[in-house]
Amino acid sequence: MSVPELDLNDGRKIPQLGFGVFQIPPMETAKAVREALEIGYRHIDTAQMYGNEAEVGQGIREAGIARKRVFITSKLNNGHHEPDDARRAFEQSLTDLDTDYVDLFLIHWPLPTRYGGDFVTTWKVLEEFRMNGHAKSIGVSNFQVDHLERLAAETATVPAVNQIEIHPFHQNRSVKAWGESHGIVTEAWSPIAQGRVLDDPTIDGIADRHERSPAQIVLRWHVQKGNVVFPKSVSPDRMRDNFEIFDFDLSDEDMTAIDGLERGEEGRTGPNPDIFDRV
Repeated sequence: MSVPELDLNDGRKIPQLGFGVFQIPPMETAKAVREALEIGYRHIDTAQMYGNEAEVGQGIREAGIARKRVFITSKLNNGHHEPDDARRAFEQSLTDLDTDYVDLFLIHWPLPTRYGGDFVTTWKVLEEFRMNGHAKSIGVSNFQVDHLERLAAETATVPAVNQIEIHPFHQNRSVKAWGESHGIVTEAWSPIAQGRVLDDPTIDGIADRHERSPAQIVLRWHVQKGNVVFPKSVSPDRMRDNFEIFDFDLSDEDMTAIDGLERGEEGRTGPNPDIFDRV
């Protein structure tokens, strides 16, 4: 089963389904990455903050898949926004991942209440990484509309992606719409709301009609919405189920029903980017 690719605004492509390693303990990460690649995943999403980049690199090596066939995303740690810190941290990521480049590198959080609110300078350092070829594409994560508008006004590079919390209970519609209008691909983290959406009667009813799992229904909703999505599991069976979402379609009625589960801010599972300031 092949995974669709989406066009990025820099001329590159990104696999629409990836494997996320957030909260996978380092001692389990290499095995999980290897198994995901064996199932067919070709996009691995990690971050400096996760503390498992070295194990991601190990898992890719153990899988025996050529580096150019694996799309690797990582993200800048919140404590490294100062330019020289960002450069050192990025070099360490390349070392830990055992690669000369990452396919996509993101600012993990905008941190508008830290660093004097200056995420623009940090973004210009990422532009350096792209210019020298060590980050093939660059983007952001958890950026709100006003953060994106500031980058557009003060820098030359439009982010290739914005990775934000999206799931049926919190659809982040204004941020996604702004991104779409500016050619920014939306990536969804917490795609099943840490499991909270899986017991929803609407999701369960659609799953029964399609003879699919609730997780497959929600992931398929993301795909039909045009999101890049990263389900996470250390269970090979669940990894396989999450991968098998490209051989069925949700109807317009299904999509509308899931859209109707929106709860706005009450639906968030993670912090609000406007106030999050942990380093």
